Amino acid sequence: MPFQARFNEGVALHQQGKLIDAQRIYGEVLQQQPNHFDALHMLGVIAAQTQQTELGVELFKKAIRLNAKVAAAHGNLGIAMQSLKRHADAVASYDRAIALKPDYVDAHYNRGVALRDLNRPDEALASYDAAIALKPDYSDAYNNRGIVLRELKRPEEALASFDKAIAHKPDHPGACNNRGAALLDLNRPAEACASFAKAVALQPNYADAYNNRGNALRQLKRPEDALASFDMAIALNPDFADAYYNNRGMALAALKRYEEALVSYDKAIALKSDSAEAHYNRGNTLRDLNRPDEALASYDAAIALKPDYADAYNNRGNALHDLQHSEEALASFDRAIALKSDFAEAHNNRGNPLLDLSRPEEALASHDTAIALKADYAEAHYNRGIALVELKRCEDALASYDAAIALNPDYTDAYWNQSLCFLLTGRLEQGWRQYEWRKKLKKPLGVRCYPQPLWLGAENITGRTLFIYWEQGLGDTIQFCRYAKLAELLGAKVVLSVQEPLCELLELVCPTIQIIGPAEVPTEFDYHCPMLSLPLAFKTTISNIPANIPYLKSDVGKSLFWKEKLGEKNKLRVGLVWSGGFRPHQTESWTINNRRNIPLSRLAILKDPNIEFYSLQKGEPAESELAGFMFDNWSGPDIIDFTSQLQSFSDTAALVENLDLVISVDTSTAHLAGALGKPVWILNRFDACWRWFLERTDSPWYPTVKVYRQNTAGHWDDVIQRIKMDLTSISS
Repeated sequence: MPFQARFNEGVALHQQGKLIDAQRIYGEVLQQQPNHFDALHMLGVIAAQTQQTELGVELFKKAIRLNAKVAAAHGNLGIAMQSLKRHADAVASYDRAIALKPDYVDAHYNRGVALRDLNRPDEALASYDAAIALKPDYSDAYNNRGIVLRELKRPEEALASFDKAIAHKPDHPGACNNRGAALLDLNRPAEACASFAKAVALQPNYADAYNNRGNALRQLKRPEDALASFDMAIALNPDFADAYYNNRGMALAALKRYEEALVSYDKAIALKSDSAEAHYNRGNTLRDLNRPDEALASYDAAIALKPDYADAYNNRGNALHDLQHSEEALASFDRAIALKSDFAEAHNNRGNPLLDLSRPEEALASHDTAIALKADYAEAHYNRGIALVELKRCEDALASYDAAIALNPDYTDAYWNQSLCFLLTGRLEQGWRQYEWRKKLKKPLGVRCYPQPLWLGAENITGRTLFIYWEQGLGDTIQFCRYAKLAELLGAKVVLSVQEPLCELLELVCPTIQIIGPAEVPTEFDYHCPMLSLPLAFKTTISNIPANIPYLKSDVGKSLFWKEKLGEKNKLRVGLVWSGGFRPHQTESWTINNRRNIPLSRLAILKDPNIEFYSLQKGEPAESELAGFMFDNWSGPDIIDFTSQLQSFSDTAALVENLDLVISVDTSTAHLAGALGKPVWILNRFDACWRWFLERTDSPWYPTVKVYRQNTAGHWDDVIQRIKMDLTSISS
């Protein structure tokens, strides 16, 4: 048989998919005619088809050396080069093919694929356009063209291209999937979800479409459905589970299943250790778990992998802020902004450490920048309100909280902080009503669930049992336990639950009220009320604050013990408290502690030969601070320390009864002294707690209190000087 006829027989077998038989015949032809171009070319095609790509390249090149004017040979060489990821060589081959045959549609299309792999998207787009011009119904070209347009951040055009692909080929699952991705880019998740659903209907094993569908469902706030979609993607394609596990983790985090989310992120990182996004999302979940140190390490890992990761720098700043590393947090936010100048979230977050650093004007400017970039940014309006309160611009702060609430009507923190602003400015009726929002905070206050109704003053409680329970700090309980007597005057039998250190003291002064421990619940009661809802129940205003003092008293026997222990009095006796209690696991309280506490060394100038100072300071690190100063022969006053003998507030009250004056920062001891009717001088920070009101030096809650407030945030010198002058005046 003539060799050409034999070659044609090989082509027929090749077209039938009988590659081994076709390969044998092409070989026979080459034995008869070693320079047979077509046989060499077709052997190259079979080599490429059977993953012998390197051999295919050599065969294509050998054929081209025999005849360089056949466009198909150059085109097939380009495909083989592309398989070997030799993208530049592939483009050169396609260029030669197109030069020989300008209407070579597949060469234009494949050239676009290679150019995209070379990160030359504009040229890739031109190649796809050329292919479509030659073949207007080329669905795959429209699909790939859309992919490039998405990469060029042109989602509207990408969507139009995917629509064309689907119009020409309605059963194109890839185009449906990619169309959904473009819709997600355009923030149209519901439509995107429908596109992904169509993709998986056309191709039920389409793992990537299930993954993308999960992302759309996550945006639609349907985390349970999203989780199911991610699980399907992982089941179908575990080899690409790095992305899927990362997305699965985000769905679990949205469901507040944080520990499971961490497991998913760890799996993603195990599969792909260089996934910056997985490290970043892991950090976010660790912050949700209140583990800021570990979160910081995860953000650092993300940044090491992706140094221009603005989001990671932003959330790294949040973790540093959680840890009270304010200067470092500020630097991290600044880096995020340097990478992305219009990053509204980073500008907003930047204000938080600035507040901690007592730079409220700069904080306000940061929040204003965030709002200028994103006018509907409720959180920035909220944080702006906080900065304005610190600047004592309360009316402006109330307006900012209103703006935040208008944008987000369920914004619990905004309602809560606005209530504090109302209370601070003396608008108690509005304040108490809105203070009820504390029960909906992320860490709710004053919430207990009982079958009995909540009492807020509406029902007649004569002859009924009212269960009142503590809800916040020791100072709050001391301040508001006064209302238990008022409830009793309405005819109620009152059961009062308080913290353990207060039980003995309150049992002494409230003999007709049943005092129970912090976790106890009476067996029977008719109504219940958290302690800080009592001012609302009694419609408390500035003019009717119940301030009949003393409403607490010390144990007579204990008071006598301290009278004898202190001995004959020949000097003014002053109790000192310079620091609030440190709560190592309540990071949210650290900032306030830093602002309200005074280093003991600053009180050295109070030394006066006519005054005996007594420490009322309980808890570390303040007790060790005092011991250290006394050991080092400090220049300040001798401070007599009996605090090791104070085991409860009943003990402290007995010692305070034997003093003339208590000087304290804003702590529970100040409340105790005020409730005992003792003169109390409160050293108060610039941004004082709402209960001391604005610009007042007295207290409607405690008639014996005098407030010494900072004139400038963070500056104690003028406060201490005023205290010294007044002490000198009374001691002499």
